[in-house]
Amino acid sequence: MGIEITGLADIVRAHATERPDAAAIVYEGRTTRYSALDRAASRAANGLIADGIKPGVRVAHLDKSSDLYFELLFGVAKANAVMVSVNWRLAPPEVLQILNDAEAEILFVGEEYFPVIEKIRDELKSVRKIVTLGPHHGAWESFAEWRDRNADTDPRLPARREDTAVQFYTSGTTGLPKGAELTNANFAFMFEQWTRSWLLKPDAQNIVCLPMFHIGGAGWGIAGLFAGATNHVMREFVPANVLETIQRERIQVMLLVPAMILFLVQAPQIRETDLSSLQLIVYGAAPIPAELLKQAMAVFGCGFQQVYGLTETTGAITLLPPDDHDPSDPKKLLSCGYAQVGVELRIVDDAGKDLPLGQVGEIAIRSPQVMHGYWRLPDATKRAIHGDWFFSGDAGYLDDKGYLFIYDRVKDMIVSGGENIYPAEVESALFGHPDVADVAVIGVPDERWGEAVKAVVVKKPGAGVTAGELITWARDRIAGYKLPKTVDFIEALPRNPTGKILKRELRLPYWGDKVRQVN
Repeated sequence: MGIEITGLADIVRAHATERPDAAAIVYEGRTTRYSALDRAASRAANGLIADGIKPGVRVAHLDKSSDLYFELLFGVAKANAVMVSVNWRLAPPEVLQILNDAEAEILFVGEEYFPVIEKIRDELKSVRKIVTLGPHHGAWESFAEWRDRNADTDPRLPARREDTAVQFYTSGTTGLPKGAELTNANFAFMFEQWTRSWLLKPDAQNIVCLPMFHIGGAGWGIAGLFAGATNHVMREFVPANVLETIQRERIQVMLLVPAMILFLVQAPQIRETDLSSLQLIVYGAAPIPAELLKQAMAVFGCGFQQVYGLTETTGAITLLPPDDHDPSDPKKLLSCGYAQVGVELRIVDDAGKDLPLGQVGEIAIRSPQVMHGYWRLPDATKRAIHGDWFFSGDAGYLDDKGYLFIYDRVKDMIVSGGENIYPAEVESALFGHPDVADVAVIGVPDERWGEAVKAVVVKKPGAGVTAGELITWARDRIAGYKLPKTVDFIEALPRNPTGKILKRELRLPYWGDKVRQVN
C-alpha cells in the first residue's frame, strides 16, 4: 500500500481507513489495531492542544518501550509538535539537561522513572505538566485518564514536510548530547528505503526491541507501521523473551545491533527455539566481527542484511543484502554494503578532500535523509554539515565496486608510533578465537609509542586462554603493528542500552584526568 506522507500522522490515518482491523502493535498481551491506534492518537493530540501545546513545541517521553509510546508519538504528530524521547539510562542531572535543552513543555514519564523526575522537578525550566505512563502519582495524572477525556476527532492540523517531527539526542560521548532534528521529509524518504527490500510489508510479523530514544527503535517501529506490519514491541531487550516471541508469534523480520546478535547466539534457550519463521535479520549500528556473523547465519538460518547509518541520517543509508552474505567471502562480510537509492558517499581527509578508493578517511553523506540540523546549535550544525554533505565522524573506505567498509569512529582511532590502528579490525581478529566471548580494543598511554593497543576480553565459560595465546592468534590475522601489546580479562564489557561498548569507561583507569573525550 502506498502512503503519501506529509507528516507522520498520515501513517495511522491511511491504515485506519484502508485496513482498520489489522493488528498494528502487540505489547505484553495487548493488541492495538490500526483504527484504534488512529483514534488514540487523535485523543492524545486533542489533549496536547487542550494543554496549550503549539506546533513545533517539544513533548518529552521518559520510559522504556511500550504501545503507549506510539499512541503518544502519533498524537504529537497530529498536534504538529515534536517528540523527544529521553534515554532512560541517564542519571537525573543528564535527564534534566536534555529536558531543559529541548524546552519541553509536557513530560510523559513511566512509573520506573518517577524517582528520577522527583529529584529534578524543581529545576525543570520549561516543563509545566507531567503525565504518568502508569498509575496516578501525587498531582500527576495518568496517561489513560488524560487521553480518554478527549474526543477522538482528528484535529487535522496542517503539517509541512520540512517540519521537525522527532528530536533524537545523540549519545553525548564527546560533550553534551545534541538534539538531532529529523523532519517529516527525512522520514518519508527513509520509509521508501526501509520498506523496499526489508520484508516490511502488510501483516508481516516484526519485532521492535531497540529503545525508543534510538533511531533503530523508534525509526524501525515507525517504518513497520508505515508498511502495515504487525509490530511486536518489547519493553526492553531480554534474549529469552525475544526468542520466546519469535517462536510464539512466528516472527519474520527484526532489526538488531551486533551485541544483541551476540547475546541471542549465546543464549541457552536458542537450542530449543523454533526459528523457522524468520526470513530476515537486519543489523547495524556497530561493526560486527565476521566470525560472529558466520555463527549467527548458521544458527538462525535466515537472510541477513547489514545496514549503516546514524541518528543524523534518519537511520540506514547503505545496504548489504542477503545475497552478499556469503560465508566463503569473508571480506565482503566486513562491508556494510552500498549506498541506497538517493544516497551519495564520499571518503575525505582531514581537509575535506576526496581520497582514492581503498584509502581510509571520514565518511561524508549526501541524502534527503540528512537531518535538518542540531537543535539550537548552529556552530555544531555547520561543523557537521558542509553544503549538502554531512560529515559523519566515522572512518571507512570505498572499494572499486562501491561497497563501504566501516572501521570505527574517527576519534576512536589509535595512533601508535605514527600508524593509524582501527580497533574494530583488531576486535574482529580476536573474536575469532574459540575461547573469546566478547572483546573490546582501546588505546592506552605508552611512553615510547604515544598509544599502545590493549585488548579487553571476556572469556567463554571455562576457557583458559592466556594473553600470549590471543596475541599469537591475532598475529596470523593482522599486521604486527596492530597487535595488542597487552590483554586484560574481565567478566563483562560495559555497554549502553543499544549494546554499544562504552570504551570511555574502559579507558578511564589508564588515562585518568587525561582521558580522551571519545566514546
